[in-house]
Amino acid sequence: MNKLELKEFLDTKVLEYNNPNFIDSDPIQIPHQYNLKEDIEISGFLTATIAWGNRKMIIKNALKMMDLMDNSPYDFILNHNQTDLERFEGFVHRTFNASDLKYFIKALNHIYKNHNGLESIFKINATKDSLQPAIHQLKKVFFELPHPTRTTKHMSDPMKGSASKRLNMWLRWLIRKDSAGVDFGIWKSISPSILSCPLDVHSGNVARKLGLLTRKQNDAKALAELDLALRSFDRNDPVKYDFALFGLGVFESF
Repeated sequence: MNKLELKEFLDTKVLEYNNPNFIDSDPIQIPHQYNLKEDIEISGFLTATIAWGNRKMIIKNALKMMDLMDNSPYDFILNHNQTDLERFEGFVHRTFNASDLKYFIKALNHIYKNHNGLESIFKINATKDSLQPAIHQLKKVFFELPHPTRTTKHMSDPMKGSASKRLNMWLRWLIRKDSAGVDFGIWKSISPSILSCPLDVHSGNVARKLGLLTRKQNDAKALAELDLALRSFDRNDPVKYDFALFGLGVFESF
């Protein structure tokens, strides 16, 4: 395929997968249970944090996290006490355990009370063409409090070479907006044009087969290469192609 044919092919796949039917099988269903902006961003953040491995297990454990927070994550984050955190004992998703989750609750409380919320961190630290420096800053702010050393591994850092797949997925959910009804578009202070595609084994393999990516590792350098390719197809909404790459990889074994 030449570039025009490839764009037309990917645009078709975006239309195929970027629709409400996608929600039912995807972790994005968790924030779709809420209407309050802060509930959406917090539930999405915690869900994205554990979004690796079996998708059914991700959804099951994300629902469990929401239940443990009385299905009101923002209210719980702001108003919980130390005794309330005891209910998380025994929670585990792969290597993310109760001690990690309890610290995440404390850190989110710190961010909403002292840093004007999650969106503010990204608005202040985004550059004109990237949110990756803002992810780096989020991690710095997130671990300002005393924390278990082991917990830092559960938040990636693009400045240390990570593609930050889960955080870029979460940012897509919150910033990207169209008429399809999958992504939320509730962070209106940040342009979708500077989003980066969530890069994992599925999207990476498909991107290489289509000639969009030459780097073999799924790391920060590969992400920058993929960003350039996708922005050449649509500079205003490049990460809509995440639906195409993910759908081709997961549902079609492309």
